[in-house]
Amino acid sequence: MIRILIADDHPVVRAGLRALLDGTDGIVVAGEASTPDEAVDLAARLSPELVLMDLQFGQDLTGADATRRIRALDAAPYVLVLTNYDSDGDILGAVEAGASGYLLKDAPPHELVAAVRAAASGQSALAPTIAGRLMARMRAPSVSLSPRELEVLRLVAEGASNGAVAARLHISDATVKSHLVHVFSKLGVSSRTAAVSEARALGMLR
Repeated sequence: MIRILIADDHPVVRAGLRALLDGTDGIVVAGEASTPDEAVDLAARLSPELVLMDLQFGQDLTGADATRRIRALDAAPYVLVLTNYDSDGDILGAVEAGASGYLLKDAPPHELVAAVRAAASGQSALAPTIAGRLMARMRAPSVSLSPRELEVLRLVAEGASNGAVAARLHISDATVKSHLVHVFSKLGVSSRTAAVSEARALGMLR
């Protein structure tokens, strides 16, 4: 029996997933979480074989953050990301955090059930379009920003000033400027606007 934990901040989504999966042969929904912290706590207490994880929860902590913490648990469950977000940055972030699979919420029910079974057994469960994009990304000359550089750039994309970015991330203005200099250099641009535009074109930002 595959015991799964559903982590999503939308009650309707959780109810739909429970209705689909709880009655499926060999699968039982052991619990539901509406925040990343709750997902980590329940994963530790319920010891499911698999966590179905959304990426965005309307707060600073993301599904990728929760995935990283869950995969660091003793006897850690596998994590299958189920989300609406499909930028290269989202996909790579989730895979780097330890997710075994990545599926979009518009996937057909049979595809979701197959992915749950595959991910719970430790196999990769990437949607074909996601797998193709990952392979293309791996073959292409890569531009890699550090997690902190991406955090800075995401806040810049939201319109935050250097001072606001510094306050949000608890770092100095000088550190923000240093990160931006590195970002500009890696992306081959000379302005904040151009950096955001190029990062979006490369799939690093939504």
